[in-house]
Amino acid sequence: MAVDTGTVTTSDRVTAPATERTGARTDEAAALIGGARERIDALDDRILGLVQERMAVSAVIQDARIASGGRRVNLSREMEILGRYRDALGKPGTALAMTLLELCRGHV
Repeated sequence: MAVDTGTVTTSDRVTAPATERTGARTDEAAALIGGARERIDALDDRILGLVQERMAVSAVIQDARIASGGRRVNLSREMEILGRYRDALGKPGTALAMTLLELCRGHV
């Protein structure tokens, strides 16, 4: 009779047991963590797609602003965005917004 050790086999390689991969101490917790990590990976994929979409929309805005004789960056708008993220997420939200703004500014 075979005993399930929780070891996962992928093609020709053997990976560590689920409890080692997740840091959990029980198979039940490892399964829960594994499922939650899959959900996080799916959310990260969506977030990355949204960030890329935001970058593209921002490029359109910048092109229009520059073509009309304006500047690439609108600082008052950036302050609105920083405040919005700070209000929603606290101090880390400000850092996240700054990162997004930097990504969306294009090549300055």
